Amino acid sequence: MDLTTTYLGMTLSNPLVPSASPLTKEIDHIRQMEDAGAAAVVLHSLFVEQLQQEELELHYHLTEGTESFAEALSYFPEPPEFKLGPEEYLEHIQKAKAAVQMPVIASLNGPMADNWPNYASEMEEAGADALELNIYAIPTDLDLSGREVEQSYLDIVTEVKQAIAIPVTVKLNPFFSNLANIAKQLDDAGADGLVLFNRFYQPDIDLQALEVVPSVLLSTPQAMRLPLRWIAILAGKVKADLAATSGIWSVEDVLKMLMVGAKVTHLCSALLKNGISHLASVKKELFEWLERHEYESVNQMQGSMSQARCPDPSAYERAQYMRALSSYAHRR
Repeated sequence: MDLTTTYLGMTLSNPLVPSASPLTKEIDHIRQMEDAGAAAVVLHSLFVEQLQQEELELHYHLTEGTESFAEALSYFPEPPEFKLGPEEYLEHIQKAKAAVQMPVIASLNGPMADNWPNYASEMEEAGADALELNIYAIPTDLDLSGREVEQSYLDIVTEVKQAIAIPVTVKLNPFFSNLANIAKQLDDAGADGLVLFNRFYQPDIDLQALEVVPSVLLSTPQAMRLPLRWIAILAGKVKADLAATSGIWSVEDVLKMLMVGAKVTHLCSALLKNGISHLASVKKELFEWLERHEYESVNQMQGSMSQARCPDPSAYERAQYMRALSSYAHRR
């Protein structure tokens, strides 16, 4: 049974890839993931804000007191000439590469800010096999148009692609006015992959303290429906490899995502809840399901239920919405 798949130009032993999470902060956990059957791993994210804060702190300490000794500035190069970045993250990439044979994908997370190419270059130099861009931006400016928001994404991808040689994938959110169009634009801009979808963590209210508090909730299997639909719609229409994330807990979830056209499936909440050994169970069940249904390979099923190859393409669009409502009313 051939479980191999291709993703970002890499041949992977199977389509199971742990996504960025606190679990990947520990080298021992990454080793356990490989032992349990992971084909690649996405490291926890490095936040652009961390890098910017470090730059500001360095600049402050280099210039402190220069109002009294102005010539002191001449002893140091300008801050942009320094090779900046949290050394711990770059060392983590190097240690992960030394610890496992599977590809290691770095993750850079930030809003629509500058300097993404510099940070990406440092990760490439540290040995990352690929880079996932998690552009986590929540536009709140009433005068900022949707087109301007989209252009910021495109600018980041274009600049990063020009700066590094390793593959680049973009973790998207589902809140664009025309998701199909931004996917096409990112594809045209050179994105090697698209990860569908990022989950924005929503705030909550503490009624006792009357404070806005962060609320981190694990995904549920129901969350997979949204990426399933859009991967099915985009499969075969963009050159970029499609990765599925959100709500993937069981082998059934993995199978459905592969059938609609995903190259890999990212697991996060399932591993946080059930432990890293859950990967081994899913891989075993994947092998057994394919064997039981007489598939010879993962590749044979990939995209078989995408919109382009589905007997009823309208099933992924509005027509199915009307049928679903009608069907539910009849059941009652």
